Amino acid sequence: MADHDLSGFERDSFTYRGVTHDVLRCGDGPAVVVIAEMPGITPKVLAFAERVAAIGCTAVLPVLFGRPGRDPHPAAHGKLKARAYLASSILRVCVSREFTAFAVGRSSPVVDWLRGLAAYEHERCGGPGVGAVGMCFTGGFALAMAADERMLAPVLSQPSLPMPATGRRAAGIDISSADLAKVKDRCARDGLRVHGLRFRSDRLVPDERFAFLRRELGEAFVAVELDDADADPEAVRDPHSVLTEHLIDEPGQATRAALDGVLDLLRTRLLPAGGGTD
Repeated sequence: MADHDLSGFERDSFTYRGVTHDVLRCGDGPAVVVIAEMPGITPKVLAFAERVAAIGCTAVLPVLFGRPGRDPHPAAHGKLKARAYLASSILRVCVSREFTAFAVGRSSPVVDWLRGLAAYEHERCGGPGVGAVGMCFTGGFALAMAADERMLAPVLSQPSLPMPATGRRAAGIDISSADLAKVKDRCARDGLRVHGLRFRSDRLVPDERFAFLRRELGEAFVAVELDDADADPEAVRDPHSVLTEHLIDEPGQATRAALDGVLDLLRTRLLPAGGGTD
């Protein structure tokens, strides 16, 4: 792919409790907050957002790091620039007080802003509630956002925080105990379901993390786990990004089935029966 010129997306900004970030939007209908993976809102993240819009939802993409539309593939800008771009995005979050990369049992401060954004988009777009799809570095944000009653469809795609440098970090996720208790209560009381996706070999999303989610959420945690052979062999990195970089967008492919499952979840929880298109 090449850089995306953001055609088809509106750009705005949103301020909550003194914090401002730009926001991209596409589509109409109930809001789905799509929180990009490292190094930012890539063309393939935008392609996923367009699929969300195609079913009858509004895809809302907060710009938390990186340059929206930039293609991170080395073929687009060269290996050195691709590495420098990734490094700059990582540095941005490591020095920011909005993100917690290594702590266990804490929700990143940016989650509070994301909840504010979700509440605003729910009021603006209507519908029974909102959805959220977090990816990689932001994967666990969707879980912490589900402490809010308006979050009806949380999706954790390859949730990578806290970085699994120790056994304790591997066997946990970036959510506070208070937020986790609220999510567990919603699962038991309201039938909330939390969807998680990963490749089994992914060292950033170890077995222990999904085991933790199964133990804490029980049957409310719906896990989709894929083999390396299911990943797009043309991707630069090892199998990691289920819905974007490693997606093989063809019927019969396991990653396509995972994508379709996410879209079906959003339809079921956010749209009237029979609503939306493909």
